Order: sequence, then structure tokens, then C-alpha cells
Amino acid sequence: MHEKNDHPGLVPIATVLSGLLARLRPEAGTGMLDVWKEWDRVVGAETARNARPAAFKGSILLVHVSSPVWIHHLQFVRADLISRLNAALGRRRVTDIKFKVSAF
Repeated sequence: MHEKNDHPGLVPIATVLSGLLARLRPEAGTGMLDVWKEWDRVVGAETARNARPAAFKGSILLVHVSSPVWIHHLQFVRADLISRLNAALGRRRVTDIKFKVSAF
């Protein structure tokens, strides 16, 4: 369903980002957009507040987290996150997740 655009000439930021990522990094860009769309639903609200997908390196997803405590927690559920993300994406896009403390 498309929303009415009350401002002719303006384009939704998601459209701009999608096009930009597709041109600069076709495979990684598309994969990141798909992950961003599914992330909050897949990981849940509390985890989403403390961990954000940042980039792909091949099929490895880099996730920025708010603290070392969150890295520790997410290491225990990493396999489950990978499984749920791939199920939501409809393909085996993520083979591993690396966590890094970072402000976001």
C-alpha cells in the first residue's frame, strides 16, 4: 500500500537509501536494508534498543551493541538470532554475527 505524497518532488528517505546502497554496494546494501526491516521484530524490543545491525562483511553481520554486557548476552543467543534472521529474510544470508561495542 502506498501512502499519498502531499509534497510533490519529495522522495521517502528509504527510497533514497535503497538506491544509494544498491549503487555503491549492491549485495551488502540490499542485505542490510532487508536486515534493518526485520531486525526489531526478530530480536525483540529490548535487544533492539541495545543492538543494531551495522554492516555486512560477506555473509557475516556486524552488530553494534551498547555495552560489553550485551555482547556477552548476545553471544549465548547468536545461533538462534542467525536462524531467526535467515527465516525472516527467506534465505541463508547471515552465516555468523560479530558484536562490537559502539555508540549508536
